Amino acid sequence: MAIAITAEGLAKSFGETAAIAGLDLKVRAGELMALLGPSGSGKTTFLRLVAGLEMPTAGRILFGDEDATRVPVRLRRVGFVFQHYALFRHMTVADNIAYGLRVRPRRERPQAGEIDRRVRDLLDLVQLGGLGKRYPAQLSGGQRQRVALARALAVEPRVLLLDEPFGALDAKVRRDLRRWLREVHDRTGHTTLFVTHDQEEALELADRVAIFNRGRVDQVGTPDEILDQPATPFVAGFVGEAVRLPVDAAGRWIRLGPHSIATADGNITGPAELFVRPRDFALADGAADAIPARVVAVRRTGPARRAELVLAPGLPTVEIELPLDHAVARGDVLPVRLAKIRLFAK
Repeated sequence: MAIAITAEGLAKSFGETAAIAGLDLKVRAGELMALLGPSGSGKTTFLRLVAGLEMPTAGRILFGDEDATRVPVRLRRVGFVFQHYALFRHMTVADNIAYGLRVRPRRERPQAGEIDRRVRDLLDLVQLGGLGKRYPAQLSGGQRQRVALARALAVEPRVLLLDEPFGALDAKVRRDLRRWLREVHDRTGHTTLFVTHDQEEALELADRVAIFNRGRVDQVGTPDEILDQPATPFVAGFVGEAVRLPVDAAGRWIRLGPHSIATADGNITGPAELFVRPRDFALADGAADAIPARVVAVRRTGPARRAELVLAPGLPTVEIELPLDHAVARGDVLPVRLAKIRLFAK
């Protein structure tokens, strides 16, 4: 049965360095939450605190209504999947999966036949049926990671924790495993925490995303909320290839270099920061609010083309995403307008 996880005032210091600093977070029962943030923001430390591999300096962790803060790791019933698999090379795939069950105290250990049945079921679940007698060295990286997940699921965890599980794999295998992991989660219903540096991975996989920043959580929300309604300047700048532009705001207008831009938000006055992404710009040939941007570079990105633009002298360059059939070259002037505005007071 899935359980909720709650962190209340959680803190963890290593010497004088605060890895987690007064963190509050609620993970709903049965949801898959991605933990996203830059290196050193506290994601993996938080995961280790939930697992019981680290003890907090302050605060507490609840599993449902149970205070799990001081519960030993072996009693928490947590499944942990690491980036580099951590499989036993001298054991077969089946023995790796069964390991957590066979080392239980005798009174808690299932019968041998039950362990074998569970291993077979898990091999089918992770699409490795028939490979139980192989050794890890005989598997691909993606297959090894599936074995690692099956081993974590074998102990019937209340909580599943994944720390950069696809970080060592190439891009195509990562994409395939992302879809597969989502399917497995939907079938098993575990409460799952998933640490990643890959924004696309987090936004594609998760029910909700928690954005970590300097040991705290800046925002928790659905992928759409994180992308379209960033709660802080850090979230706005961190997610989605955003560029930060200095502006002056006055009621329903902002001044960007020599350009005046209308905005629906009239609550900010004075120096502000505008965060823009490639898809925030639209072509605006003939529009009254068009900004004549100069093209300084053009590059192909998969099914689209991107042009790098200078909106005004002294401003950072920005990008616009264009259809492949839209001809544009370096030195051209491209009329654009802002279709989306994310504005924060300085």
